[in-house]
Amino acid sequence: MGLKAIEIIEDAGLNINELISKLQSAYADECLAFIQYWEGSKVAIGVMREALCKEMDEHTAEEQDHANLLAKRIIELGGSLPVGPQEWLKRSTCGYDAPTDSDIRTLLEQNLISERCAIETYKRLAEFVRGKDDITYKLAVKILEEEVEHEQDLETIKEDMTAGL
Repeated sequence: MGLKAIEIIEDAGLNINELISKLQSAYADECLAFIQYWEGSKVAIGVMREALCKEMDEHTAEEQDHANLLAKRIIELGGSLPVGPQEWLKRSTCGYDAPTDSDIRTLLEQNLISERCAIETYKRLAEFVRGKDDITYKLAVKILEEEVEHEQDLETIKEDMTAGL
């Protein structure tokens, strides 16, 4: 735990426990997103399956990277990680939409909803820490940028499907 980092954050007027709680929720979201993408890429069926699965596999790796970055920051601030699927579901903002329907259109819509939720989560986190915790702010903006890219990737596949490609 970085005592000086915590002191700087508290001196800036942030409640460290509230910040850690927000980071833990984001971490839970990323763990669940990882599973949702990973499972979805295994069960997907339909036209353009290959393109969607390739994209989902890329997103799986990036969601894991996001979870790793968040875990590091939580620990730096003296927090603990929510462990296991039940705890992730309790802490999650975006939830988990099990890929029980293997149709790629359904999977695509589920993942678009999840990405839009993630975008809102990181937008709010960035706003919460802006000017008070530069490290968490940069982290939130970095992940926000990647979540926006994920949404665009999925939108492009959706447009291609609609166009019949």
